[in-house]
Amino acid sequence: MLDIKFIRENKDVVIAGAKKKHIDVDIEALITLDEKRRELQAAVDDMRAQQNTASTAIASAATPEDRQELIANISTLKDSLKAKEEELQNVMKEWRALMVLVPNVPDMSVPDGESDADNQEVKTWGKIPKFNFEPKSHVDLMLMHDMADFERGTKVAGFRGYFLKNDGARLTWAIWHYAQEFFLKKEFVPMIVPSMIRREPFIGTGYLPQSEEDLYKTQDADYLAGTAEVATMGYYMDEVIDKTQLPMKFLSFSPCFRREAGAHGKDTRGMIRVHEFYKWEQVVLCEANHTESVKWHEWINRNTEEFIESLNIPYHTVVNCGGDLGLGQVKKYDIELWVPGEKTYREIASTSYFHDFQTRRLNTRYRAEDGTMRFAHSLNGTAIPTPRILVSIIENFQQADGSILIPEVLRAYMGKNEITKHS
Repeated sequence: MLDIKFIRENKDVVIAGAKKKHIDVDIEALITLDEKRRELQAAVDDMRAQQNTASTAIASAATPEDRQELIANISTLKDSLKAKEEELQNVMKEWRALMVLVPNVPDMSVPDGESDADNQEVKTWGKIPKFNFEPKSHVDLMLMHDMADFERGTKVAGFRGYFLKNDGARLTWAIWHYAQEFFLKKEFVPMIVPSMIRREPFIGTGYLPQSEEDLYKTQDADYLAGTAEVATMGYYMDEVIDKTQLPMKFLSFSPCFRREAGAHGKDTRGMIRVHEFYKWEQVVLCEANHTESVKWHEWINRNTEEFIESLNIPYHTVVNCGGDLGLGQVKKYDIELWVPGEKTYREIASTSYFHDFQTRRLNTRYRAEDGTMRFAHSLNGTAIPTPRILVSIIENFQQADGSILIPEVLRAYMGKNEITKHS
């Protein structure tokens, strides 16, 4: 959430930012409503002060008659105050509803565009494999080696359901173990976080109210998170952090759930788009400083790039255009891995920074050197998700006979060098 003072003083910037993100929000209506809110708040504060003065006067009234007259006056004042407070409460409800719709202002370096088709490539890495045979899809290879069962997955879990088994399960566990070892060398605090979460952290991180259709909801009005970011950011909700602890770096792990409500007909086969998955997430809280945010954004993005490079999977990195940014993101990178079966790159990770957009909504603060309270800056980025990364590993490392080479860094965890029909 943006500071209302910033919105009032930088109205044109906020309007331009919303336009760049292709988000429809009436900033003029918000400012008009805010003026009414401020007027009502001033009136309520004045009437409360009058009430306090009258109460003091009643206590020190010279005669019973004076006391009765003052009591009659304060009774009228109380009725007026109650009516004014109710009016303020109604205006505040409208004001808050509009405030949570205002998007963060994107960085100047964010390119214009309407969708992910307009994202701009900023880096490529690795050699795209050239096969002297017709490459198979990860689905065909996994079925060939009894690594997955999609038919029974659908029977048990419904559309997009799956079972991982044998080397499909082993390869996933190998990635988890290696990811833990790789990222914890970078001085993260490891956490296993909840997936079933109250509404407040979702509002705080900006996933509600805009993305509710893509969330699973329980009968108790809690939600299932699609990323460990939500719970991790909620960890310090309504708390003041010791500044000496900044930056805080968390490596959070959780099961994740997404309805994929807008993905009808897309990626219906295989591991690209599923409802239930697992993810390691990088989350950083740092000082309220743009330069610090930019520095840590590049750092977490590079962490994931290095992880992919250690697996020797070709990838490219894109900077997301305005129309492909979320409500709170200032800037975002997507890392996309080469998928031979589709002859294209597919997203594996995203890294973003938010300034104080999330922490203001979550009320996560620290005390600066001058004694003032500041909202920390927040960042997050995918470390690695499973099972999606299996797609690129299996397809890029397939051999002519259908066997699959295991990336060298995972072999110690798998106890072998390749997956064959007889392994």
